[in-house]
Amino acid sequence: MSANPVTLRDIWKAKKRISSVVQKSPFIYSPVLSEITGSSVHLKLENLNVSGSFKIRGATNKILSLTSEEKQRGVTTFSTGNFGMSVAYISRKLGINATICISKRVPKAKMEALHKSGAKIEIHGNSQDEAEQRSYELEREQGLSVIHPFDDAYIIAGQGTIGLEILEDFPEVDTVIGGLSGGGLLSGIGVALKSIDPEIRVLGVSPIHGAAMYESIQSGKPVIVEEKDTLADSLLGGIGMNNQYTFDMVQQYVDEVTLLEEEDIAKGMAFMLDKHRMVIEGAAASGIGAILNGKVQLGSHVVVVISGCSVDTSVLLDVANQHADTVWMKN
Repeated sequence: MSANPVTLRDIWKAKKRISSVVQKSPFIYSPVLSEITGSSVHLKLENLNVSGSFKIRGATNKILSLTSEEKQRGVTTFSTGNFGMSVAYISRKLGINATICISKRVPKAKMEALHKSGAKIEIHGNSQDEAEQRSYELEREQGLSVIHPFDDAYIIAGQGTIGLEILEDFPEVDTVIGGLSGGGLLSGIGVALKSIDPEIRVLGVSPIHGAAMYESIQSGKPVIVEEKDTLADSLLGGIGMNNQYTFDMVQQYVDEVTLLEEEDIAKGMAFMLDKHRMVIEGAAASGIGAILNGKVQLGSHVVVVISGCSVDTSVLLDVANQHADTVWMKN
């Protein structure tokens, strides 16, 4: 593997490649978070992308890079929901047959969205790792091209375009916070930001249960971690025992990884609904939750990546009711 599998040039190429499909996402100031923290806090609203998450960027960059023959044979991927929806969207737009492999753990809202996406859905096993196995079986059996959700140079470069947009809108940025699962998001953002200024801090947040990347880093090698129920279901899934890129890149580009309790994540969801009138999923709320509970050290100019919006209505209502009387204040 190359010491630098993804470069700033690759990310600029990705920006150009996906520009006809993926629009620049909104970037807003958060007055309440800024008051609570004493920092200037902005939110990068990837939840407003057409597929509902940031993953449309990497999926589009990868699929557009395929040969005509590969596109004709079709594609497959494995997903906890959001990446599958992104692959389904871009595949349908380009007239490519797509098969999305998911586990039985994928929440109802994402399951329903996938079934409406036009892609073929296969439910296999109880974890993303088991869904991944089925995806590679389809590659062998049907010749489909596997679109890996994170451990792929084109995927990482696509997600890195978020970093370019952050620098364009907020060149003062000194801290970026985002969810950490397989590592594609923060690897790409890390390359984009730290290639410009190595002093910009990139912080990852993961649920305390099922934090595969964190546990792998602690072990010094990729490890299998049991998936458990969490509000941040998009952050579940292994990193792959034969991880090629993101395991090393997260160690290189992510300055700190923080583990969150479920209550931290719930507070982030409730805060966004209360103060920004915005429905977001648990993974997207993790950075907000980490800030509200004083679990991350911030700089003066902070960006939180709001990664997606796919959440069951029943889950959102439960979270909202539990925090209806919360008074948001400085810790």
